[in-house]
Amino acid sequence: MAGRQPVNNDGNASEARTGGRTARTGVWFVGARGSVATTAVAGCAAVTAGLYPPTGMVTETPPFDGTGLPSLRSLVFGGHDTTPTPLGKRAEHLTEAGVLPHGLAPAVRAELQAADEEIRLGGPLPGDTRGDEELIADFAADLTSFRVRNALARVVVVNVSSTEPLPEPGAVRLPPSSLYAAAALRAGCPYVNFTPSTGLRAPALTGAADGLPHAGRDGKTGQTLLRAALAPMFVQRALEVRAWSGTNLLGGGDGAALAHPGAAAAKNAGKERVLTETLGHRPEGEVHIDDVPALGDWKTAWDHIAFEGFLGSRMILQTIWQGCDSALAAPLVLDLARLVARAHEAGLTGPLPELGFYFKDPDAGPSALSEQFTALLSFADRLREAR
Repeated sequence: MAGRQPVNNDGNASEARTGGRTARTGVWFVGARGSVATTAVAGCAAVTAGLYPPTGMVTETPPFDGTGLPSLRSLVFGGHDTTPTPLGKRAEHLTEAGVLPHGLAPAVRAELQAADEEIRLGGPLPGDTRGDEELIADFAADLTSFRVRNALARVVVVNVSSTEPLPEPGAVRLPPSSLYAAAALRAGCPYVNFTPSTGLRAPALTGAADGLPHAGRDGKTGQTLLRAALAPMFVQRALEVRAWSGTNLLGGGDGAALAHPGAAAAKNAGKERVLTETLGHRPEGEVHIDDVPALGDWKTAWDHIAFEGFLGSRMILQTIWQGCDSALAAPLVLDLARLVARAHEAGLTGPLPELGFYFKDPDAGPSALSEQFTALLSFADRLREAR
C-alpha cells in the first residue's frame, strides 16, 4: 500500500441529506461472498479511503458530475449467499490469487467484516423443504430488515452469483435467480442482473417489475466488450465479416459453473446477440468456454475473425484478451448500483435500456458500444435534470 497518494472521490457524486444526516444506500448482493462481490466491497472501501483511484468506474468521470448519484461513502453492503466463508477470508484468497493487491485486505478489514455481518443464508439448499412462495417471502424479509436496521433510503439488489443453467422447458419451480428477483420486487427494491441467469425474465415475473427500475443482463467485461467495439468497425468500413469464432479459458467459480452446457448456452446467447444485431447477420463460428481451474479468477479470450475486403480479398483479425474477471466486473457493479439507485430516487420505473452499455444482453437498445455509451451519457443528463 506504500506510495499510494490519497485520492478525492467525492467530486462526482452528491449526497441527499435528511435532517442533517447523509442518506445511505444499500447494495444487496446475491452471491455476496463470491469474487465479484468481495472485490466490489473491498474496492469501494479502498477508493473511499483514498488508497486507490476509481479506475474503471465510469460514474466517477466528469460526465456524471452533478447527477446526484449516491456517493461511494454512503453505500452499505449486505447480501445472500449459500457458502460460509467470511469476506475477510475470501479477500485473503483473492490476494493470494493476485486479484486484490497485497496489503489491501487488512487495510479494509473493518469494512469487510461490517458487510459480512449483513450476509444472510440464501437458497434453496439441498434438502430445503421451502416452496417458492416461502423462499421469496424469507428473502424479501431479509431485504426489508436490512433496510430498516441500517436506516437506508433504498436498497438495490444486484445478482452477481454463479451462472445457472437455463430452465428446463415446462419447469414448475422458478430458478434461484428468479426467486431472488421476485423477493427484490416484493421488498420494493430496484434490481440489477449482472449474470446471464434468468432473473426477471422468467415468464411468471413478466410485467411484475414495471413499478421499479431494473437493468440487465450479463455484465459485459471482456470478450463481448471487445466485440461490441470491433463489430461496428467492420460495418462502417463496409467489410464483410465471414466468420467470427472465439474461445474462453477461465477458472474459479465461473469456470466451474460454465462447464455445464446449459449455463454456457445462457452465457453465449449474449455474445452472439452483439454480432447478429450489429453486423445484420449471424456469421459462421461459435464461442467455446473451457474450464481451466488453474487460472482461478483470470481468463483468456481469443477471437478469430475472417473478413472479406475489396475484390474479394480475404483477411484475418485475431485478438487476445487476458484479464481478471473480478477486477473488470467490480467497478461496473458499483456503477450500476449507483445509477439504478439514483433512477429509483428520481422516480424512474421499468427497464433502463440506457444502461445497455454494461450488458451483453440488455433489455433493449443498440448493441454497438459507441451508441450504448452515447445513450448512457444521455441518461446522465436525464438524471441531472431530475434533481
